[in-house]
Amino acid sequence: MQSQNCRLCGSKSNYIKTETLEEDYYHCPECDLIFMDKKDVISTESEKERYQEHDNTHENEGYVNMFEDFIERAVEPYFDFAKEAKVLEFGCGPGPVLADLLEEKEVKVDLYDPYFFPDESYKNKKYDLITSTEVFEHLLNPAKEIESLLFILKENGIMAIMTHFHKKDEDNFIFEDWWYKWDKTHITFFSKKTMKWIAEKYNLEVLFIGNKKLCVFKK
Repeated sequence: MQSQNCRLCGSKSNYIKTETLEEDYYHCPECDLIFMDKKDVISTESEKERYQEHDNTHENEGYVNMFEDFIERAVEPYFDFAKEAKVLEFGCGPGPVLADLLEEKEVKVDLYDPYFFPDESYKNKKYDLITSTEVFEHLLNPAKEIESLLFILKENGIMAIMTHFHKKDEDNFIFEDWWYKWDKTHITFFSKKTMKWIAEKYNLEVLFIGNKKLCVFKK
């Protein structure tokens, strides 16, 4: 299997050899991104159907708790909930629970999701806070999306991200066994090293990075 160029940094990426996986994956030694071969990415129709199966509602206590924890750990310590603040929930899905929780703190939140809230007027605005939870793992072109988000993030603005980190650099990590790639809409995988690479590349300050899935940037 030939190498491919990384979809984040453009470097030559190495094929990940596995015994059981039907899909092909590559690992970038430069930025530590892991990504699925484009030939194995499911159609947008199948992807939307998969999202519609999720129970992303206020009635799902576990789902709500996840966002409350996200706000407590990745937003409140770094963001001033002023009424004039502009917030974007990027990739909010069919049930914008996080946006509702943020608006309870008296800020106005714009929604964007390519399938469920496709209004792209957000691209013409500037934001104090951008949240993106369980979204980055779905990005086919992460460099393009990250640059687009940073363009609309104000100076000193905050971007808070949730996506589970792989641990490719650890000896006991076996990508083939990692549960997070079982969802076939998950096609791009970041690590703590990847997040630090993004910060250096785009001149961002890392305010917080968790061991498993949270990262907060300041522009």
